Amino acid sequence: MSFDINDYYFKLNSGDVLLAYKGSITSDLISNVLEVVEAKLDDLSEQAKVRKKVYNVLVESLQNLFHHNDELPDKLHDSFDPKFGVLVVSRVENNIYRISTGNFINSSKIKFLKDKIDKINSLSEEELKDMYKFILNHQKLSAKGGGGLGLVDIARKTGNKLEYSFDNYNNEYYFFNMEVIVS
Repeated sequence: MSFDINDYYFKLNSGDVLLAYKGSITSDLISNVLEVVEAKLDDLSEQAKVRKKVYNVLVESLQNLFHHNDELPDKLHDSFDPKFGVLVVSRVENNIYRISTGNFINSSKIKFLKDKIDKINSLSEEELKDMYKFILNHQKLSAKGGGGLGLVDIARKTGNKLEYSFDNYNNEYYFFNMEVIVS
């Protein structure tokens, strides 16, 4: 095992952290996180436009964590919650925030996810808008509830590339980390 979750989590917790969490991703957690971050942004007297953008990107990021988090095999339940995920929201500087998410993913899904993110990252603002409209009008909802809009929506709302990595945990699982800058 070359990936250490505690080292990863420690590195994310540097700087001006608004919220840091590692554990089971549940619908109750999502509601609580959104309330806490919204209150902290209000406390910081952040501009309404930035608050709204951070909130919207956070909603999409949390939904991705909740719906696309692979349940771990029983042998890892001693170390991690079944729907384990990591979330850190931090302020990089005035009006600029970083939303970092992480979760385990089965190695068989890496190529699909990598190709999807690379495609999104290669598109211009206009091409992202067209892709969003196409998915909205032509895709069926998946078994997990989405039509594939989440990552496209995050890229559109932030205007930034989606940064990501896959860290090998064992032969079957990798830890998927995504960082989004919101300004």
